[in-house]
Amino acid sequence: LVDFTSRKNTIEEIMEVTTKPIILDGDTGGKSEHFVHNVKTLERLGVSAVIIEDKTGLKQNSLFGTAVKQTQDDPHAFAAKIAAGKKAQNTRDFMIFARIESLIAGKSMEDALERADIYLEEGGADGIMIHSKEKDGSEIFEFMKRFREKWADVPIILVPTSYNQFTEEELAEAGANIIIHANHLTRAAYVAMRDVANKILECHRSKEADDMILPIKEVLTLIPKE
Repeated sequence: LVDFTSRKNTIEEIMEVTTKPIILDGDTGGKSEHFVHNVKTLERLGVSAVIIEDKTGLKQNSLFGTAVKQTQDDPHAFAAKIAAGKKAQNTRDFMIFARIESLIAGKSMEDALERADIYLEEGGADGIMIHSKEKDGSEIFEFMKRFREKWADVPIILVPTSYNQFTEEELAEAGANIIIHANHLTRAAYVAMRDVANKILECHRSKEADDMILPIKEVLTLIPKE
């Protein structure tokens, strides 16, 4: 439900307080002509990379897996979208990552690897993100092993929400370059707000919640004056 204008505003707010690289979740990228425009905008804003996934239709969280309908795009059409985005860049620095949803959609390992080849060879993608909801990580490790046999230097992004028993070092040893902890801070913030609210309701005042929250003086100095 978050439109691109809202995301653009968030990016600008982030850029006010940091110069760290930003990787944007671009969902499916939308229509090719829209994606081309968005790539130009993101590059101008200072975003370092965008990830787009090879699904179509309404957004469905990948961790639902086959419990909800997950429809993948035609691989050649998706590669053409990536190619259009790459052509729209003004510099060589901006990166487009292709997120492969084959394992989420219940398709074969071969399908995932074939799509990776198409997105890199036809689309000119700068890297691959492979996603899986399986908790033992076996799919991810098999994909990386087989992928690295052909593509030794192409960056791979992992989002180990389901298989978070593995350390970043273990995933890097297996061939991963970027690890994204996708939503943990948002989920932690919800728990904190819920617990403080319950404490206030329970005690009819906020004093008992003082040790659960950031002191107001620290809030006022979060953003340096210089």
